[in-house]
Amino acid sequence: MSDPSELRRSLVGRIGESSALTDAIGTVCAGRPALLLVEGPAGIGKTALVEEVLRTRPEHTGRPAPRVLRACGVSWESALPFGIAEQLVRAQDTEADVPRDVPGAALLLRRQWTALQERHPLVVLVDDAHWADVESLRAIRSALRGLVHERVLVLLVARDDLRDMHEVGAAGFEPPLPVLRTLDLLDDCRDGALRPAPLGPEDVRTLARESCGLSLDLPTARHLCRHTLGNPRYVTQLLRELPPETWQDWRPELPAPAHYAAAVRHRIGRCGKAARALVEACSVLGQDTPLAEAARLAATDDPLPAVDEARAAGLLTAANNPGRMVLSFPHPLTRAAVLTSIDLTRRAELHHRAAESTSDRGARLIHRVAATSASDGVLAAELDRYAVERAVGGEWAAVADTLVRASRLSPDRAARENRLLRAVDAMIGAGDVPQAALFAAQLESFPADTLRDVVLGYLAIMRGRPAEAETFLTQAWERCDAERRPDLAAKICQRRVLHALSRWDARDLVAWAGRAVESTATGDPSVVESEAVLGLGLAAMGRAEEAVAAYESAAAKVPGGAQPQRFQLGRGWVDLAALDAPETARRRLEAAVPTGYRMGSTRISLWAQGWLARTHFVLGAWPEALDTVQRAVARNAEAQIEIVRPLVHWTGAQIHALRGDWDLAEHHLNEGGADLQHYEVMLVPACLARAQVAEARGDYERVIEALSPVVHLPARGAVDEPGFWPWPDVYANALVMTGRLDEADAFLTRHEELAALRGHRSAMARLGLARGRLTAARGDIDAAREEFDRSLAHLEQLPLPYDRARVGFAYGQALRRAGKRREADVVLHNARDAYLALGARTYVDRCDRELKAGGMHTSRGTSAMSRLTAQEQAVAQLVASGATNKQAALELFISVKTVQYHLTHIYSKLGIRSRSELAAGFREAPDPDE
Repeated sequence: MSDPSELRRSLVGRIGESSALTDAIGTVCAGRPALLLVEGPAGIGKTALVEEVLRTRPEHTGRPAPRVLRACGVSWESALPFGIAEQLVRAQDTEADVPRDVPGAALLLRRQWTALQERHPLVVLVDDAHWADVESLRAIRSALRGLVHERVLVLLVARDDLRDMHEVGAAGFEPPLPVLRTLDLLDDCRDGALRPAPLGPEDVRTLARESCGLSLDLPTARHLCRHTLGNPRYVTQLLRELPPETWQDWRPELPAPAHYAAAVRHRIGRCGKAARALVEACSVLGQDTPLAEAARLAATDDPLPAVDEARAAGLLTAANNPGRMVLSFPHPLTRAAVLTSIDLTRRAELHHRAAESTSDRGARLIHRVAATSASDGVLAAELDRYAVERAVGGEWAAVADTLVRASRLSPDRAARENRLLRAVDAMIGAGDVPQAALFAAQLESFPADTLRDVVLGYLAIMRGRPAEAETFLTQAWERCDAERRPDLAAKICQRRVLHALSRWDARDLVAWAGRAVESTATGDPSVVESEAVLGLGLAAMGRAEEAVAAYESAAAKVPGGAQPQRFQLGRGWVDLAALDAPETARRRLEAAVPTGYRMGSTRISLWAQGWLARTHFVLGAWPEALDTVQRAVARNAEAQIEIVRPLVHWTGAQIHALRGDWDLAEHHLNEGGADLQHYEVMLVPACLARAQVAEARGDYERVIEALSPVVHLPARGAVDEPGFWPWPDVYANALVMTGRLDEADAFLTRHEELAALRGHRSAMARLGLARGRLTAARGDIDAAREEFDRSLAHLEQLPLPYDRARVGFAYGQALRRAGKRREADVVLHNARDAYLALGARTYVDRCDRELKAGGMHTSRGTSAMSRLTAQEQAVAQLVASGATNKQAALELFISVKTVQYHLTHIYSKLGIRSRSELAAGFREAPDPDE
């Protein structure tokens, strides 16, 4: 597979772009003519996408392949009237002449299309429609407007970058008038247009493997994606043109593909001296450059004429903000082509001059590094000092980049290794685990020392490997001389804090955070980050007031930069879990998500998004919760921070199960799985997700099985702390529903006592649900009513609509089983309304079955089914749908013997003898409520 279009086709199914086109074909097959514009930049794979869908759709649908009429525009015929129309007519093997007016041409096309679509749907494909003559496109649109029920789909495949790129004609001037008219007409077709997405990093890895036999690591694929904007053509060209060893380096300086670079050089060559100097200055300064800086480096006093010339040549764009014009390149490849066209001596000179003229210390150092062609211990030391300053603010991405450069410039091996170790440490702090993992083998080859073990232990934490992390961190602490290296001791303590958090060991967390604070000066990044987690540990020990005090005290001394992000996460987590304050939690967690303008940590952002999704869930904002999950999943696909993966997928699994989207729920379960070899902070949400999906299915045995690893965790304290992990009520409810009443009683008692001791209202309400079910199952409906009413009272002042609906559903079930049908009817209707508002279709259906079983609103019909009582109808419906007796009993909250009793009467009344006959009868019978 070497053809780029073939490679693009191989990715179509993975990136999911074909659905809109497939839907359009389906619409046409149903007798609704349509037009679809497929647009995007050159090389993005528009034609390949269309051809692949046309080729594979018959295989997927089992329907005959549509007939395809093809025409293709070319630049030198864009002014030839009706050229495309003539291609389409000739494609039908006819000698008919195309009238030279739009109405006449449209009539001819409409008649021929109508005839062709009688046996098979017809696809009219115009490729490179941006070069099509406007007269033909007008005739095509008019012909389509005259169709009513004909099965005709017009596909226009066009570039969308001609106006911006100015790549038309000689030297790249403005498109000629005929092309502009065509582009204006295509603008009118943009509603619902299909725009193939650029390749993502994983797609690029597939492309590299299939095209060139290259195995790209994820960071390199990301780098190549950014450089090419994910364009398959440019990706393939670079993979083939550059030596294989290029892809083994850290962020290699990539050129433009040869053909692209030649076109850019041609345009530069047609520019005047001032414009060339300005473009070269911008390539040295970066993608977005203030005009004043570029003019200074280009040594021009009057830059605006040069800007105009560079813009006309398609080399630069300009954003004229008030008081500040910013120059940019239209594509990263344009900058690369310009930069690599400058000889090395002049490029170094430009970087030296740029370093002297900028006031930004970081930019100055980058230019000095770019101008250096050999090791430089002095510059390496200056970079090191700059990295230390950035670390104070928690700007770990900047720290990592700076230290890698410092390491490469270091002539001394020990200094080189030390700086690389610290660079990898900063990468992990920034959340770039894939890049850090690439250095792991190199780090392990370094002589054993404390810093090496600290960094490798940190990496093991992020990769979800507790045993490995424990080994490295233990070795580091044993080797460390805390008196001589208090900064290193603080770093070990901070890693121990993260290790304890991941093990959900609150006491250990608090102890190591205290050691970190005592080990070195306030303001040390390790101390600051330990303080950001300290409150969580206190809250997970039931010391919520101390946790709040710790956060309020820390807020007064938190440095700027990225460090506040960590405190917002910790405090938001405490607000949600320990304080029953989800609205306040939402505000804080939303503030902890952004990473860009604050240079924050991806790791912290992902934690924040995981808990923000939970916050949206409990508040009933499920669309926002799923949006947050989707963003976090996409981000973690690149970051690959294993420690947060189950948390991110937990909410997605639960919501999709409650909505009845079982395939999506299973997808999240599979993606968010964890077991006993992982950290507790991974295991618990993974188990909870499985249990909650099983509960939504009504499979309570599976609930107990899913939560068994949590029940048997040896360290119980923080796992059982009310509010943090809402698993005890789910487990207790499953025990009741499976008839293990004494076991449920013993289990509930200790959790109820702890929740009451903490005064945790939502936990008491959830546990009260299980207690109410248990009491009702033992036959004391009055005591059960008190339990349920107490649970609802706990929730009265809390914005927790799902918890309220869940209690109401259990309450209604208990009342119905106790024969309180009228009272149950009111409660179940309220629960149903609440579930309906949330979009929880699974429980809306279950409420409907409960209401039907109650029989308060069942009308009597004349069908055989109408002879059944309300509860018999509910049992019959479940059994007919495939439920076992046990499953039907659990669903209707009755005993298996009662189900058997009802089935005996059902068979007798309906004159049948088997479950299959019952299922058949249910399919044939009208709904007695209709």
